[in-house]
Amino acid sequence: MPQTDAHLSAFASLRRDLAGAEGAGGHGLDPELPLITTTVEKIVQWARRSAIWPVQFGLACCAIEMMATVASRYDLARFGAEVFRGSPRQSDLMIVAGRLSRKMAPAMRRVYDQMPEPKWVISMGACASIGGVFDNYAIVQGVDQVVPVDVYVPGCPPRPESLIYGIVQLQQKIARSRA
Repeated sequence: MPQTDAHLSAFASLRRDLAGAEGAGGHGLDPELPLITTTVEKIVQWARRSAIWPVQFGLACCAIEMMATVASRYDLARFGAEVFRGSPRQSDLMIVAGRLSRKMAPAMRRVYDQMPEPKWVISMGACASIGGVFDNYAIVQGVDQVVPVDVYVPGCPPRPESLIYGIVQLQQKIARSRA
């Protein structure tokens, strides 16, 4: 919204009122300094959603699309999630990309348990979300049987745009949550 002279004069009078509210002693507010008020909770939510550090857990073909998301064409850095960490202790987001076998499920749970709180999970692709075309005893029929999932990204394999949309949805979920 463009600022008009009326907006600026109303803001200036508000600052003058705040500065002169306590008389000659004053309270230290300079009418020429910009004033920002917010809560600590909103600042924490902003910091959490603006600097998501994912741990990579690529298991199959969806991992190639996940890697393409951080390449120059899609540039996941614009959304604050560019730093794929090698250690779960430095991450707050796990992106499970691909089918999860029953042998790999305990290892994935161990990586999830090593992540600090708060932590989030994105299930990327049909295989990670519901088992995909692999309806047999060796494949876990959905990652949500092993770890809690916050956002599901559909597709086989999902395009990088879909993963970016999933990360934006997760950022909106973080913004709505309580710190």
